[in-house]
Amino acid sequence: MQALITALLWVSAIGCGLIAGLYFAFSTFIMTALDRIGPAQGAAAMNSINSTILGSLFMPLFFGTTVAAAILAVLALVRWSEPGAMVMLAGGLIYVVGMFICTVVYNVPLNNELARAGAGSAEVWARYLRDWTFWNHVRTVASTAAMALFVVALLARHSDLP
Repeated sequence: MQALITALLWVSAIGCGLIAGLYFAFSTFIMTALDRIGPAQGAAAMNSINSTILGSLFMPLFFGTTVAAAILAVLALVRWSEPGAMVMLAGGLIYVVGMFICTVVYNVPLNNELARAGAGSAEVWARYLRDWTFWNHVRTVASTAAMALFVVALLARHSDLP
């Protein structure tokens, strides 16, 4: 069981880091660049990104990291007396709520609305940019925080790590 938890912590920390990096890129420059090219072009580019990402390696990473983080949260409760359980639980909850649920409740519906509107609505694009980017900031922070907490849990469980 110790080896399984260690493996899940590594997978989760790396997965959270990769996803945080992608979200960070969108939050810090991709959305700004899409806004600069104009509403029709920006919406068309974002719709293309959204349809392309569904068939990419991002999806197994997205779902796999979510499942691993959720399992870690449950294992933390079951093994509460072990070192790192509290930060393991916090990392799992922050990731599942702050990344996964946020994505499902906010970002995906906004993506669907943008796809329905196509590239023709400047009003939809302006609202999309504002709202989607805000929730993406939340996902970025949650993914980064979860990654850090999983690393702390690894260190707490394995004091022999450098």
